[in-house]
Amino acid sequence: MDAGDTRIYLDFEYRRVSCPECGVRQERLAWLSDSRRFTRRFAQAVGRQCRELSVDRVAEMHQLSWGQVRRLEVAYMEALLAKHPPAKRLRAIGIDEVSIRKGHSYAIVVADLDRQRPIWMSSSPGRAEVEMDRFFYEIGTQRCREIKLAVMDMWKAFRKSTMRNAPNARIVFDKFHVLRHLSDALDEVRRQEYKRVNEKERKFIKGQRYTLLSHRANLDTEGRRSLQLLLKANRRLHKAYLLKESFGQLWDYNNPAWARKFFDNWKAQLKWQRLEPFEKFAAMIERHWDGIVSYCHPDNKVSLGFMEGLNNKIRLIQRRAYGIKDQHYLKLKVLTSFIKDP
Repeated sequence: MDAGDTRIYLDFEYRRVSCPECGVRQERLAWLSDSRRFTRRFAQAVGRQCRELSVDRVAEMHQLSWGQVRRLEVAYMEALLAKHPPAKRLRAIGIDEVSIRKGHSYAIVVADLDRQRPIWMSSSPGRAEVEMDRFFYEIGTQRCREIKLAVMDMWKAFRKSTMRNAPNARIVFDKFHVLRHLSDALDEVRRQEYKRVNEKERKFIKGQRYTLLSHRANLDTEGRRSLQLLLKANRRLHKAYLLKESFGQLWDYNNPAWARKFFDNWKAQLKWQRLEPFEKFAAMIERHWDGIVSYCHPDNKVSLGFMEGLNNKIRLIQRRAYGIKDQHYLKLKVLTSFIKDP
């Protein structure tokens, strides 16, 4: 470790022996890292710094090469995973896909929602059913049977694989993925209205996409003023906005019967409104109703926002590294991102 701006080097001797059967062997020192070029304490410090800084920055700070820092970080992350393995019993898991490079290349991430940490990531690109099956195969049949809850988006491959491999798990569709479809429906209404109205009314709609899709509480004074003018100028957008804002109440119910009554009332408001994107959204909710209403059972209350936060964390890791092409390295970064190392 450096002392101020002074670098410290250790010059020491260690024993090497020549065995007729085993060949040349050298003495192992507990305070020396596996690379034999650095102390274990220094290697751990470099690994901790790489959790917050880029490899280039850490290499510059310690006057090391990029490759040296990368190897020290990989060794640190592997040791951290060995020290903090996933729990032997899994009750609630979250499943999502993350973009690992351009061109619709995805990898599957599975998290333990009770302990709020990622526990598995696919080693090869793809989000097909066979990729999801690998997770269940690796954790074993017994642990699969102990899974009671699986939170995911409405991707068919995830649902089919989970139902086949974890027969005791209830499927819960992620709230944030559902609301994303609703936001897309509202944005489609906005585009339709922009084409339909005359030039005078278009000035209220143009450039207001962010204002319309954001929650009112997140807007500044100017944004709220623009939203108020927009909703006053266009009746159809006003109705679509109110429907979008109210739909989130569905996840507040603890009784499936009351949740169904709320959705029926919400869907009834679409009558005569000529909001085709919202009608398609309502039909999609009907097809996936069992997975959505599952969250209303008191035993199924888990953090639905964790997977969305994990996805944002992965994007931050990728931006800090200016893109990661080595998927094994990305996997280590993701799996250790929520492990606390004092």
